[in-house]
Amino acid sequence: MSDPVTKADPQAAVPAGVVFREFLTIGATSFGGAVPYLRQGLVTRRAWLNEKEFVELLSISQSLPGLNATNMAILVGQKLAGRMGAALAILGMCLPGAIIMFAVGIIYRTYGDHSITSAALKGVAAAAVGLILATVVQLGKKSLVEYADYVFVAITVVMVNKFHQSVLTTLVVVGLLSVLWHRPGRSAAKE
Repeated sequence: MSDPVTKADPQAAVPAGVVFREFLTIGATSFGGAVPYLRQGLVTRRAWLNEKEFVELLSISQSLPGLNATNMAILVGQKLAGRMGAALAILGMCLPGAIIMFAVGIIYRTYGDHSITSAALKGVAAAAVGLILATVVQLGKKSLVEYADYVFVAITVVMVNKFHQSVLTTLVVVGLLSVLWHRPGRSAAKE
């Protein structure tokens, strides 16, 4: 059975129930970070967003307080189905994780000091880093167009890791530099 809105007309209003179901699926299957699953579900499978829109909404989500996935759920839910879509998207995104964490908390309380538990957590951590790296590479191919973009990435990494600047300070400084570099009319002024 197919959903009423899938790839046919991504600009059409999406029923809030379909938005809830998609975010429930993403929330239930996104282990180690939701960004790859969000991209897969919203851009590749549903075509509700194109790559540019996804990167823009992800940038907004990352610059706001809170988790990227929940911020993204609110923004995309609102875009697709209004206020009800935003509310159901965040509920769908958070519900599976809340249920799973409740169950894992009970299990961890009982079996947390076993070596098998520690080994499993280390394996999950390694997989999470791999998923994040894969997403960075995929988004980087689409977003980093000029050499200057790579310079901004390098400046960000150095500011946070080497100089221990806060993420907020780094975003403001590098963001302003990037906006100045990519400002409209810059290419016309160069010519």
